[in-house]
Amino acid sequence: MKITAVRTYVLQHKLKHAAGPGNHFYRERQVLIVKLETDAGVSGWGETAAFGGVRSLIEQQYAPILIGRNPVAFRPLWNEIWGRNFGNGMAVGAVAIALDDLRGKALGISVSDLYGGRLRDQVDCYCSAMGYLEGVDPEEQYPRDALAAKKRGFRAYKFRIGAFPVRKDVAALEKVRAAVGPDFKLMADGNGCYTVGTAIEMGRHLERLGFYWFEEPLPQSTPEYAAYDLIRAKLDIPLAACEGMTSRGNFKEAISRRAMDIVQPDPALAGGIAECLFIAEMARLYGIPCMPHCWAGGLNTAACVHLVSLLPNLSYSRDSEAPLAEIGVDENPFLDDLLVKPLEFKDGKMTVPTTPGLGVEVDEAKLKFYSLDSK
Repeated sequence: MKITAVRTYVLQHKLKHAAGPGNHFYRERQVLIVKLETDAGVSGWGETAAFGGVRSLIEQQYAPILIGRNPVAFRPLWNEIWGRNFGNGMAVGAVAIALDDLRGKALGISVSDLYGGRLRDQVDCYCSAMGYLEGVDPEEQYPRDALAAKKRGFRAYKFRIGAFPVRKDVAALEKVRAAVGPDFKLMADGNGCYTVGTAIEMGRHLERLGFYWFEEPLPQSTPEYAAYDLIRAKLDIPLAACEGMTSRGNFKEAISRRAMDIVQPDPALAGGIAECLFIAEMARLYGIPCMPHCWAGGLNTAACVHLVSLLPNLSYSRDSEAPLAEIGVDENPFLDDLLVKPLEFKDGKMTVPTTPGLGVEVDEAKLKFYSLDSK
């Protein structure tokens, strides 16, 4: 089998209602899809963020390396594309996911079987929403959203915070806790909206409300997540971080400094499943669990479900917690509508696909419908 073409598609969907975290309202969603075609008629699909330069890097630098090569020879290809991009984990991530999908199909096994076999057939999930709705009071919206997620079978929910003064966001979160009860897992994502002082203030409220973790309180642009270890020293609630890191070197520095309690590599942003497994094992040496980041479409969500199925429980206890997969519930047609058959979710768990590759197929009519190149 040889790769015959590398195709990229930027997809866009205009949102019905502007929504977003504490630092930005999104009015549309975009995603970059990669398709690797072969002379055997089998294709592999990958996904990443549609950030500037990523598409051209894949088309101009990676395509000449990939075309004519055997996709099953993953290690040589993976090393060559890393060597051409100066550490752009987003571009590598899309291609690596597509290569995993393609070689799984070529070998007739699922992606989790490619990496030695999954540790669980279903993964526990948490609900991850866009966040604030423009013009809607979170004290009304957030309890309603949490109850809707609980009704769908979720047992955990992550909220975006930081758009308002601490006291207003806390008032909304207090109503959430009262609505869902003490046994429902709650997490908070600051999306870089806090200073050190306000992060500590908010963190103490989250501790009081029994939140499971506090994610990304400080801006990601701070070098190597500076000052996160300072916040860790002041708070008991676990800090989750590093979703925006794109290379193992950056992760190594932050992990060895113990800048976080939970590390969050994303296959689409940090170089693919293999790289995220490496990062997870590196973090485990420091006693830091991995909860992969995944605010994405169906292809990267499938990749994350396979990745989480490969990660060990957080300890050796019979009652140990399993890692969680992040599942978006906001307006996102690229999660379900783009796929011929959506991933199977029931009772707070996602079933790990067992068919070859990622176990999902792209609806190419929908791909064309959402593609910016078709508009």
